[in-house]
Amino acid sequence: MKGSARPGLLAVIGPGLVIAATGVGAGDLATAGLAGAAIGLSVLWAVCFGAVMKFVLTEGLARWQLATGRTLLEGAVDHLGRGAAVIFLIYLLPFSYVVGAALISACGVTSSALFPIFEDPAMGQFVFGAILSVVGLVLVWVGRYAIFERIMAVCVAVMFLIVVVTAVLIANDWAGIARGIFVPTLPMPGDEAATKQFGWVIKLIGGVGGTVTLLCYGYWIREAGRDQPSDISICRIDLAVGYAVTALFGIAIVIISNGMEAQGKGANLILNMANQLGAQVGSVGRWAFLIGAWAAVFSSLLGVWQAIPFLFSDAVERLKSKEENAGSIVNTRKKLYRLFLLALAVVPLIQVARPFAELVTAYAVFGAFFLPLLALVLMLLNSRRRWIGYQMKNGPLATIGLLLTLLFFLFAASIKLGLFTAN
Repeated sequence: MKGSARPGLLAVIGPGLVIAATGVGAGDLATAGLAGAAIGLSVLWAVCFGAVMKFVLTEGLARWQLATGRTLLEGAVDHLGRGAAVIFLIYLLPFSYVVGAALISACGVTSSALFPIFEDPAMGQFVFGAILSVVGLVLVWVGRYAIFERIMAVCVAVMFLIVVVTAVLIANDWAGIARGIFVPTLPMPGDEAATKQFGWVIKLIGGVGGTVTLLCYGYWIREAGRDQPSDISICRIDLAVGYAVTALFGIAIVIISNGMEAQGKGANLILNMANQLGAQVGSVGRWAFLIGAWAAVFSSLLGVWQAIPFLFSDAVERLKSKEENAGSIVNTRKKLYRLFLLALAVVPLIQVARPFAELVTAYAVFGAFFLPLLALVLMLLNSRRRWIGYQMKNGPLATIGLLLTLLFFLFAASIKLGLFTAN
C-alpha cells in the first residue's frame, strides 16, 4: 500500500475527516439552522439518523471498491449498463452548478462578515466568494492529496471545536436535548404545521452530511493508498469518526438556532445566526461562530472542488470502451478532470449575485433524491457473492440499513406525492 508509510492518526482517520468537512457546507448549515429555529430540539434525532444512514451507504461503497478494485460507478456501468453513467451525468451537472453556487455564496457571506470592507454587502459576497473559489481551484490544481487532507483536517478541528463549544455554553435544556436525540418523533402530515415539520425532518436526514459527495470517499481512500479488502476495518474506523463529527456538528447548529428568529434565507442565515448569537454571548461569540462557519463552508468548497471532477471524469470514462478503460484510475492531472474543475469554480459565479433561497432548497431536496438510488445500487451490487466475494457481501446489518434507507425515502416520497397521509 502506498499510503501505509504515512504514520500518525491522520493516516487512519484522514479520509473520514475529509468526508465530514466536505459534507458539512452551506446547505447543511442553513438546513440545520432553519430546522432548529422552526421546530426546535425535537428534530435532533433526524441529524443522528441521517449520519448513521450515510455511514451505512459509504461503508457499502468502500466494501465494493476494496473487494473489486473498481469504483462504484465502474460497477454500476459493468452490471447495469452504460445508461447508468448517462443518468448519473444528467444528475451531476445541474447538481454541481447548484452546490457550487451555494458554497461560493456562503464563503462570500461569511468572509464579508469577518472582513466588512465593502459598503455593499452583495459586492462583498461576490468578491470574497470569487476569491475563495479561485483559491480552492489553485489548491486543488497544484496540490497533492496529502496537503489537501491536512488542510481539511485543520478546518474540521476549527469548525468542530468552535461550534460544539458554543452549543455547550448556551444550551439550557439538556433534558430536551436528550429527548430530541433519543426519542424520535416523526410528525405525520395532516395540518400545515405538521407538514412543515415533516419537511424539515426529510431535509435534515437527506441534506446534513452530504449526498452525491458520498461517492467521493472511494477516490479519497484510493489516494490514501487503501486498495485491499483488509483495509475495510480502517475505513470503518475513519467513517465512524467522520460521521460522528458530522452528527455532533449538526446537533450543535440545531441547539444554537433553537429559539432564534429565522431571519434570512440561504447563506445569509449564517450571518443572521451569528448576529443573534452575538446578542446573547457578546461579540467574541459572534466572531467565533463566524470563524467556525467559515471553516465549514470553505472546507466544503475545497472538498467539492477536489472531488466532484473525479465523479465527472469517471462517469465520462465509463462511456468509452469497457475494454479500454477497465479499472482505469482517474488522474487529477488529466485535461478532463481539470476542465471540469475550472468550470466548477467559475460558472456558478453567475448565480452568486442573484437571489439564492431557491438554490439552497433545491440543493437539499435535489441531493436527497440521490440517497435511495445509492442504497438500491448497493443492495444490487453488494449482495452478489460472485461479484464481491463471500467475505465482503452485504451482511444482515448492512442489508437492514440499506433497506431502511430505501424504505424511508420511498415513504417520504409517497407523503410528498399525497399517496399517504395521517388522516
